[in-house]
Amino acid sequence: MTIAHHPGHESLMSCSAGSMPEAFAAVMASHISVCPACRKELAIMEQIGVELFRSIPPKSIDREPPIAVMRRAEADPETCEHHGFEPPTMSGMPAPLVPVCGPDLDQLAWKRLAPGVSHFPLPLTPGAKGQLRLLKVAPGTALPEHDHSGSELTLVLRGSYSDGTGTYKAGDVADMASGTAHAPVADATEGCVCLIASEGKIRFKSVLAKMWQPFTGL
Repeated sequence: MTIAHHPGHESLMSCSAGSMPEAFAAVMASHISVCPACRKELAIMEQIGVELFRSIPPKSIDREPPIAVMRRAEADPETCEHHGFEPPTMSGMPAPLVPVCGPDLDQLAWKRLAPGVSHFPLPLTPGAKGQLRLLKVAPGTALPEHDHSGSELTLVLRGSYSDGTGTYKAGDVADMASGTAHAPVADATEGCVCLIASEGKIRFKSVLAKMWQPFTGL
């Protein structure tokens, strides 16, 4: 798998610090499970975090703070490279999602949103911010132009799509800031299946899409 598009530096830092919202952390974990480059960069960031913990003047305590132990384990490059990171299933399901969704993308109870577009919402912890969903788009289908009221993190699991920012294939991540407009078009042969974390509602440009939106939950 050749990965051309990676999460932004700020997203990696947020993941390293453990401050990323649950929905976005799920997308990041799924990407990291297939991307050695981001695993390596994340390990470096976590090692820096461990060193910062070590630089804090010591206090008299009975045992080492659990967070320090956790960060040291996360920052171990050997651990990051070999423990807990597995290739996706044959259907493209990322290993971190298998306990929640099962191993087969095609066996999910997909809900039709529009001709050629289906989704599968993923549960989050009660009170968690944002939304997490799997989106399946049929070959050649174009989504209406839209932007977002918050940030969005998209991981391609199968197939590909193209928009004004480039072409995204399996393993690629689109890390989009609030207000970024695009009109994705799924690959003409394979279509596209993506894992998407969103912070706010989609803002469609066309009147027809706006009328359709209340029935989708998007």
